[in-house]
Amino acid sequence: MHPLSKFNYCPVCGSKHFEEQDTKSKKCDNCGFEYFLNPSAANVAFILNEKQELLVLTRKNEPGKGTLDLPGGFADIGETAEEGVVREVLEETGLVVTRATYLFSYPNVYLYSGFEVKTLDAFYLCEVDDTSKVSAHDDAANFQWIPLSDIHTEQFGLRSVRQGLIDFINGRRSV
Repeated sequence: MHPLSKFNYCPVCGSKHFEEQDTKSKKCDNCGFEYFLNPSAANVAFILNEKQELLVLTRKNEPGKGTLDLPGGFADIGETAEEGVVREVLEETGLVVTRATYLFSYPNVYLYSGFEVKTLDAFYLCEVDDTSKVSAHDDAANFQWIPLSDIHTEQFGLRSVRQGLIDFINGRRSV
């Protein structure tokens, strides 16, 4: 189901004449308001320890409950993408990011409560002062450190994370 199909009435005037213009917008024939469906900003962190092992989480919640994931999540309103990745890493792992370097981005579809949330996932290489203080919190059920050579991308639940891992491991699309 296309996300715009969930919006049947104009959010400005309440008219039922809120019609699709194309795959990314609807326009009200009554008041002229046009709504564009843009992606939500999300972020993903690559964190390596001193052995060059990658911090990998197990998802606590749907979508992809029980599959592997990387720390990250949605950016909040009013914060930069960098602030968002720092906050998400802290919330999920207890680690304090000292540096976040942008690498690349991928579009994604995040199924939440039966609704397809279109996202733009920004990937960062994150440095932390002390990797020994990691713990699983918030959306993370567990954590582990995995050598890059032992990563199996098919075990990760989100498509953009799988593609990002492939590129990161192969040294493509990096700064």
